[in-house]
Amino acid sequence: MPQRPLDDRTVSDLVAAAVAAPSMHNAQPWRFRYARGSRTFQLRADLDRTIPHADPEGRALHLGCAAALLNLRVALADHGWAADTVLFPDAGDPALLALVRVVPAARPGVLATLYPAIGLRHTSRNPFEERRIPRDVETALRETARQEGVRLDFATGPHLQAVLAATTDAEAYDYMDAERDEDLAHWTRPGGETGHRASDGVPQDAFGPRMRGGRAPVRDFAGRRTVPGRPAADFETSPHLVLLSTERDGPPDWMAAGQAMERVLLLATLDGLSTSFATQAVEWPDLRWMLREPVTGTGHVQVVLRLGYGPPGTPTPRRPVSEVLDISGTA
Repeated sequence: MPQRPLDDRTVSDLVAAAVAAPSMHNAQPWRFRYARGSRTFQLRADLDRTIPHADPEGRALHLGCAAALLNLRVALADHGWAADTVLFPDAGDPALLALVRVVPAARPGVLATLYPAIGLRHTSRNPFEERRIPRDVETALRETARQEGVRLDFATGPHLQAVLAATTDAEAYDYMDAERDEDLAHWTRPGGETGHRASDGVPQDAFGPRMRGGRAPVRDFAGRRTVPGRPAADFETSPHLVLLSTERDGPPDWMAAGQAMERVLLLATLDGLSTSFATQAVEWPDLRWMLREPVTGTGHVQVVLRLGYGPPGTPTPRRPVSEVLDISGTA
């Protein structure tokens, strides 16, 4: 694949692909800096976009930034380049999450095949069909997570029931917690915006319908609020839930899990699956341990995804690239 010149327009296009990544409540907690001289990106956490009550340790912030990093790697591969990535290069600057030096690609890689999915992947909070995912697709999803050093498990049987029960409990906890409801109110946009469309958060048209029946663990972004005219629908009774787990539970593991998460989401999109998140129980320490794979009981669940066949998701807004990218002429 021929390498495209890394002019400022191309750099902006690469970052536009990166920031199509999902993040908790669509807070978009990232910033990029690009140095022309060294052809190096910095990925930095935007600490003004934390979610203090639901994500006090910054785990979800790291997951979102890592998903943006994976998208950057995919976009570079599509442009004929490779990413020489170093995580946490400066112990004295924990907001500097990664350095990505752009280097020539020896040969086209598998990441480039994921590029078309970046613009197609949107979280779907709609009902999915009661339809089985083929074995070969499940195997491919496990393998793509493994490429990032992360374990992927499909929850089945008693494990699925335990995950569903923990998620139901987490939804109730969220509803009763005034501080978490405050987080939700800050990052959701019921009723739309007056005068302009917000560039972050979750707009009302992405809430999806209220659950009338079923057991799909879909977060209700309305929280305690009533949204006039919002429809109700029956969701699937046996949802397909996948859990991404790491052996340890610190920032490097969160970065690995976030990259695996986005890689799984992109491959699932290419395979015709719709996707959403079911991370409510992960956000409560006393429920999170119940999500672990029951046979070994080891590892730390970082992400729970809901997969299935159903309507595509609704695009959510993104901040302009000019707000999240700085370009300089030096290293």
